[in-house]
This record gives sequence, structure tokens and C-alpha cells, in this order.
Amino acid sequence: MIKKYTCQNGVRVVLENIPHVRSVAIGVWIGTGSRNENEKNNGISHFLEHMFFKGTKTRSAREIAESFDSIGGQVNAFTSKEYTCYYAKVLDEHSDFALEVLSDMFFNSTFDEIELKKEKNVVYEEIKMYEDTPDDIVHDLLSRATYGNHPLGYPILGTEETLAKFESDTLRDYMEQYYTPENVVISVAGNISESFIKEVEKQFGSFETSKKGTEISAPAFMTEKLARKKDTEQAHLCIGFDGLQVGHEKIYDLIVLNNVLGGSMSSRLFQDVREQKGLAYSVFSYHSSYQDNGMLTIYGGTGRAQLDVLFETIQETLEVLKRDGITQKELTNSVEQMKGNLMLSLESTNSRMSRNGKNELLLGRHRSLDEMIEKINEVTADNVNALAKQLFTDEYSVALISPDGKLPSSLR
Repeated sequence: MIKKYTCQNGVRVVLENIPHVRSVAIGVWIGTGSRNENEKNNGISHFLEHMFFKGTKTRSAREIAESFDSIGGQVNAFTSKEYTCYYAKVLDEHSDFALEVLSDMFFNSTFDEIELKKEKNVVYEEIKMYEDTPDDIVHDLLSRATYGNHPLGYPILGTEETLAKFESDTLRDYMEQYYTPENVVISVAGNISESFIKEVEKQFGSFETSKKGTEISAPAFMTEKLARKKDTEQAHLCIGFDGLQVGHEKIYDLIVLNNVLGGSMSSRLFQDVREQKGLAYSVFSYHSSYQDNGMLTIYGGTGRAQLDVLFETIQETLEVLKRDGITQKELTNSVEQMKGNLMLSLESTNSRMSRNGKNELLLGRHRSLDEMIEKINEVTADNVNALAKQLFTDEYSVALISPDGKLPSSLR
């Protein structure tokens, strides 16, 4: 059962006790990511995440790492477009210690100039590594084609140019603006009693900030078609359709639709593109939901000479899906897969911590397992088919990375 508590300063705590496990996952969630950045500080959310591991007033970077190694625990972090999370997974007997170290990182990181310079080089290398994976960066190019100069179109890593300008004061100012109590959720899941909330209150319940971040604005869905030349063996194609926001009433219909389209090995795209025509090794679809919008993305990688055929095959798959709809077998399989994924995720304290943290941060509510199963069972073929016709129109964005950087003739 999930317990919710709000500290006196506005920090929210979500705790789920799972008595049959011996681990505890603790996540510090902050409602800021690349969406809250601008052209000058793009990448600061991600860089700040890195710097939290580079030393506090009482612990060096090595001592932070050893703190968790010495108890057989794990610590890590990640940044997305709308949130940042620092988390640890430890044995239940070490939960107080793990929370204290996370708190130390959150409040006492020194952002030492020497460490800052070294970590910039680390992120420079991360950006270069990302550049060496065209099947990854094509998704960033699609975000730019879809959202243009809106922050949702920015890369999470930032650029070498923006990164070079970051100083310790830049990081502190950004924290003052966005690492505010009302923007922080502490999510805990595992073999932990409700009394642990007192420990969270002790560590996170009294800090205040004087600044407030700027309000986010909803982006327009653009239908740009961007191509980039890169020395690659394959052409990497992404197509984006206007999707649904977080918490939308049709989100379960969309999960089924995406699964049928390109979410599994039995999906339409996998069967049509790979199995029937042998055009690609990798072809799939996925949906990204944000606070006020979303995007359904189709990806396929193929040889440059087959790019036109790949695009035409994807379009044919979409047309057949809109015209004939999904089958009862596809509906049943997708619904059961959703249930299976949900049940399997319940076996992981990390998964429960993540789900609760995101739900509290973005929605402010939590559905029980029975409520989620009920919502999944309410999905009908008619609703999925109606949604397919709504989403898959001629209004779409395109991103392409290929050896010649030229869009296929069917897209010009």
C-alpha cells in the first residue's frame, strides 16, 4: 500500500512497503529536465546530475562511490526532458545510511572547479559517444523537427558549446530556481516501515529556496522534415506523429495501439518490414508522453538504396491498420502483455520506486493494481481503431541520418 506524506516545506514523500523483499530503493525526483532549459544553458540538468557524484563537503567522489560499494548497494542517476532522478538500491538494513548519502549529495555538493573541469571532459566524451550512434541521435533530430526551438526539441546532453560555459555558480543558480521543495519527490519502495518517513523529513523537510523557475509553455506540433549527412552504413529514419499527454484518458488505448504497430516481434511493422520484406534489422515504434503533449515515433534502419521502399512499407502498414483496424487476437495479446509487464514490474523495488516517483511528480495520483487492471480491461478494438485514425494522418515530422543526407523521393 502506498503512503503519501508532505513535509512542512512542501517536499512530497511516497512510500510503498513491500515486506517480502530485503531491499529498499530510494529515489530523489526533481521536476526539471531539458524542457526547463534555454539555448544558453541547454544540458545543465544533465551536467548537474553528474556533478552530484563529484564530491560534497565531507565526502570525495571516491568516498561517495565507496559508500555504496561498502554496503553492497547501487547508486545512479538519470535525466529526462521533464525530470531528474538520483537513486540508490540497498539492503533494507542500510536504508538510513543510503538516504543520508543521497541527502549529502543533494545539499552539500561543492561543485569544485577542478572536478567541474574534469567532468566537462567526461560529458564531452559522452556527447561524442552519442554522436557515434546514429540510431540514437536520429531521435534527437526528430525532437527538433517536431518541436523546433521549443525546449522539448533540445538534446538532454546539451552541446559542447553550452557545456563549456557552465561554472559552479551557474549550477547553484539553476538549483535555486528548480530544486525547490514543491518540485521534489522522495520515492521509497521496499522492506521499509512507515516510520522511515520521519527520516526523510529529517533530511529533506526543512530546506527552502528563494527563487522560482520559469513556467513551461506548451509546444506546437511541427511537421518539419530534417535530414543530416553522416558517414554511416545505414540510413536511419524516424517518423513522428502527434501523441497523447501524460495521464490522458486514452493512454491505455495508445499502449495497445503502439504494441500492435511496432512494440513487439509480432507487431505489424516487425512482420511487414523485417519478416516479409527483409528491409531492416531494427524497426519499432514507441510513445513519449509529456505534461501537455506527446509523440508516437516509428524508427527503421536500412541501406540507403532501400530507404524509399522502407518508407513506403511503413505507410502501407499504417494505411492497412487505419482501414481494417486491429484484430481480436491482437487486442487480446496486447492486453495480456500489458498485464504481464505490469505484474513483472511489481517484483522490482526499483520499478515500483520509479513508477511512484513519476506518478507523484507528474500526476499527483496513484492507481492501485486493481484500478490499473480495470483500465486495461476497458480497452476495446473500436477505441484503438478510432485512435489510430486520429493519430496517423498526413501531419507528421521526419528525421533522417544517412550517408548522403537526402530525404527519400517519397518525402520531398
